[in-house]
Amino acid sequence: MGRILKEKDVEAAVRGGSVYAAGGGGWADHGRMLGHAAVSIGRPELVTIDELSDDDWVATAAAIGAPASTTPWEMRGVDYVRAVQLLQEALGEKVTALMVGQNGKSSTLNGWLPSAILGTKVLDAVGDMRAHPTGDMGSIGMAGSPEPMIQTAAGGNRAEDRYIELVVRGATAKVSPVLRTAADQSGGFIASCRNPLRASYVRANAALGGISLALALGEAILAAEARGASAVIDAIVRTTGGSILAEGTISEKAVVYTKEAFDIGTVTLGRGDDAVHLHVMNEYMAVEQAGGVRLATFPDVITTLSPEGEPLSVGQLEVGMRVFVLHVPKAVIPLASSVLDPSVYPPVEKAMGIEIARYALGSLSSP
Repeated sequence: MGRILKEKDVEAAVRGGSVYAAGGGGWADHGRMLGHAAVSIGRPELVTIDELSDDDWVATAAAIGAPASTTPWEMRGVDYVRAVQLLQEALGEKVTALMVGQNGKSSTLNGWLPSAILGTKVLDAVGDMRAHPTGDMGSIGMAGSPEPMIQTAAGGNRAEDRYIELVVRGATAKVSPVLRTAADQSGGFIASCRNPLRASYVRANAALGGISLALALGEAILAAEARGASAVIDAIVRTTGGSILAEGTISEKAVVYTKEAFDIGTVTLGRGDDAVHLHVMNEYMAVEQAGGVRLATFPDVITTLSPEGEPLSVGQLEVGMRVFVLHVPKAVIPLASSVLDPSVYPPVEKAMGIEIARYALGSLSSP
């Protein structure tokens, strides 16, 4: 029997998801809104893959876009529900469960409201344990597939007549950019439901247990808070199986927003021979010592924490801030087939100008 998600689980999901957001954006308050709405109007249910039949349909609930505070985005909880309804209509069958492409400040909770309203289950599986810059990295092996998929989206700024609904069919690589364009037209952020796949495929390709791991981390953080900041950081390290890779003061932040809607660049801690460089593409993708020695690389979890133990997104960082860098090696987290798919890396390596695939696809530890 699945686990009914309750009020207390909302904050745990947001807190744990924020660590696995790996410096990515998203809004904790958007996650809280989704979670509180779901648990107050229904009984969202978290289930394991073993509770589904092999031929049950599982789709991915996602939010698409990189909305800045400068863009006129508007995302309502009903938009996630509408996207699922559109997908079910196009599929002609009911979707049994929803998974998410990645953990994050709000994405860990993307499937909760449709579960409460439509009765779809929240599947304890993610396309990637941590957040990542491209949809392909969470697409559980569908990125290069020629197989036609269904992707839907709903949402937009109502006051500016930007509300959009769309249903697109085609190979994932060809239709994903269409949804990104729709997100832009809608005001920067749109709810989507995509890539309905059989549960048997999800079992073999997703990172199973990803939602309950985020919940357990959040519970550990909340339990530690009364004991102060160092207890929170200790709880994060212990619960994730990670370590503090570096700590220091930010001496330089060179991150730019590109026309492809990515934040790309570097954040440097310390100076000279002691400097540590964090390579950013929306999220932290690699950490290097001065001299180019690689310390950590995606799909490892890399997260900046404040001295109080709060996960900080790249956008929150400023020169002069003191931060801790959490590193959780990929060997201790469940990995989905998408992060082991060589085809997802060239666009990211090209945009960032660093090697990732050799580390990501190589032996189970960073050099």
